[in-house]
Amino acid sequence: MKILVTGGAGFVGSHIVDLLIEQQDEIVILDDLSTGKEKYINKNAKFYKADIRQAEEINDIFEKEKPELVIHTAAQVQLRKSLVEPAIDAAINILGTINVLEACRKNKVKKIIYTSTGGARVGEPEYLPVNEKHPLSPCSPYGISKHTAEHYVWMYNKLYGINYLIFCFGNVYRPRDDAQFGRVISVFIEKILKGETPKIFGDGKQTRDFIYVLDLAKFIVKNIDKNPEHKLFHLAYGEQVSVNEIFEIIKKLASFEAEVEHIETVPGEVRNIVLDTKLVQKELGWKPEYDIKKGIKETYNWYKNNLK
Repeated sequence: MKILVTGGAGFVGSHIVDLLIEQQDEIVILDDLSTGKEKYINKNAKFYKADIRQAEEINDIFEKEKPELVIHTAAQVQLRKSLVEPAIDAAINILGTINVLEACRKNKVKKIIYTSTGGARVGEPEYLPVNEKHPLSPCSPYGISKHTAEHYVWMYNKLYGINYLIFCFGNVYRPRDDAQFGRVISVFIEKILKGETPKIFGDGKQTRDFIYVLDLAKFIVKNIDKNPEHKLFHLAYGEQVSVNEIFEIIKKLASFEAEVEHIETVPGEVRNIVLDTKLVQKELGWKPEYDIKKGIKETYNWYKNNLK
């Protein structure tokens, strides 16, 4: 199958590309390298440096390559950045997704897999764990933009028959991450390896549902040709873990003695979140392999070997 992966040089996309190439698929990567890295571009994939906000350029690539399937991971993924630059967030996540969908429509792409967020799209939960039927009240531009794009994916199916799947992730962590993007596990690991004092927003008792990148990548690749009854699924480990607990796990791995510094909380971030994954377990056999301790150990070792 010929598959185009937007964001294929990024933290999730590059892992998906590697696995697709292992199974002999023909892969086209589209990435502007604003957050992705050239060193993660699989040498067996065809690469285009392109910005999904540039509609004509995107369509030209689709017209030339004629992919059968698109996996759309390219996005502005920083909630805190979206608070400062909401227009840029919307331009990438909403208008950029429309450009990708239009290219799919014009070039008769059969199916798109869209990756969304499990927590930010919900807002403050009314109940836990959050299932796919939970009311949505996103309280950040990032949550709004990712959820809005889901509607466009749904609409292009209704109007033009483009098949789709939407996967809403928990808090992803992994090798190949970059601490500059503010994801807590990579930030803690990098700070500790550099001998610096990590900072925690608020009291650190806020909880997240963390999921290891390889669990996501393997699952998406395994299910690219599936056509389940439902079209939107949560992908997470299904366990509440506090930021303080994350710090203690990394602290123990690194034999780190110093304590963290607590600073003011960030508006727009939910206090507690954990995702219900019963639907995806039932329809697609979701079963993540990496619990939080195993995943953090793998991530820590990668940083230890790769951090300059």
